[in-house]
Amino acid sequence: MNKSDKLMIGGKELSSRFFLGTGRYPNPFVQNQAIEASGAEVLTFAIRRVNLDEPEEDAILQHLEGKTFTYLPNTSGAKNAEEAVRIARLAKASGISNWIKVEISVNERTLLPDPIETLKATEILANEGFVVLPYTSDDPVLCKRLEEAGAAAVMPGGAPIGTGLGILNPYNLSLIVEEAKVPIIIDAGLGSAQDVVQAMELGADGVLMNTPVAKAKDPVKMAMAMKAAIEAGRLSYLAGRISKKRYATASSGFENFIVK
Repeated sequence: MNKSDKLMIGGKELSSRFFLGTGRYPNPFVQNQAIEASGAEVLTFAIRRVNLDEPEEDAILQHLEGKTFTYLPNTSGAKNAEEAVRIARLAKASGISNWIKVEISVNERTLLPDPIETLKATEILANEGFVVLPYTSDDPVLCKRLEEAGAAAVMPGGAPIGTGLGILNPYNLSLIVEEAKVPIIIDAGLGSAQDVVQAMELGADGVLMNTPVAKAKDPVKMAMAMKAAIEAGRLSYLAGRISKKRYATASSGFENFIVK
């Protein structure tokens, strides 16, 4: 990957476009191996899974001691903006991070984000100085509103969380990328390296995932595969693919053929 192709979020320069979750791994050893294999610099976890009284001794964070990461705690479990804002403030007060992934779901079956409450929470937290990365649906209008509300990056889902269905609406995601003036991170629903390549070829600035790596038969190999897919997809996007055409074109060109 071109070393000059950097990602900037909240004034921080990132060389990796892989945002990785820390839950659902078989054990802390596999978790750490997968994190190392991924090359991820940003790690996300649910605040409600962390002991905020002693965050440095928490079962999640203690296994990462001595390593440098940007932590992206999330508000998973929040039902409305008020709850999400309270969770974010607790995380910041505990010294974990001023980055926050706003995640507000009311339907436990789909876990789709609540657009109204997500927008409210994003505006409040951005005004308080948080680096806000809201998880949202793939609605181009809503993504633009979140950007205008102060989001440092916007994270539309490719499909519902944990489904592994891949990108259900590439057209919407391409519109979101086209209109955005902040980074777009595809979050949720991806299942394979193929999905990741597609996301990056659409122009996404990165991907966030947990389940596809943590629940793979071999999480470490899958982390390596996803890393490679991100890099390949990004290079393909920057290179610019050929246009699709209805009919074949000879690679050498008929005008170059010698007829005897």
